[in-house]
Amino acid sequence: MAVEFAGMLPLILLTLVLLWQCVLIGYTYTLAGNAADEAARAGAVGDSCEEAALRHLEGAWQKGVSPECGRGDGMYHATVTLHVPVLFPGAAAFPFDVRGEAAAVWEGDDR
Repeated sequence: MAVEFAGMLPLILLTLVLLWQCVLIGYTYTLAGNAADEAARAGAVGDSCEEAALRHLEGAWQKGVSPECGRGDGMYHATVTLHVPVLFPGAAAFPFDVRGEAAAVWEGDDR
């Protein structure tokens, strides 16, 4: 029984690492979407879009974030791009990024 466990342990650990990485990728999508949504809401009422995006990302997730904000067609658009970390935030990142996009109706002054 100990030999079987020793033989299966690397496969079990590899499966856990792959599952954790899938969760981390999904969480990155969630964070990017939420940060973009909050940035668009803040920008729509005249607040700082970039600050709102960064306020909703903590610690290592802020590293390399690039919020883009702009107004057009009566809407305020925000896009937040995050790096997808490998195994835990703050270390290495995959060569692809995750984009979250959101828009809110412009409620600021038109002056």
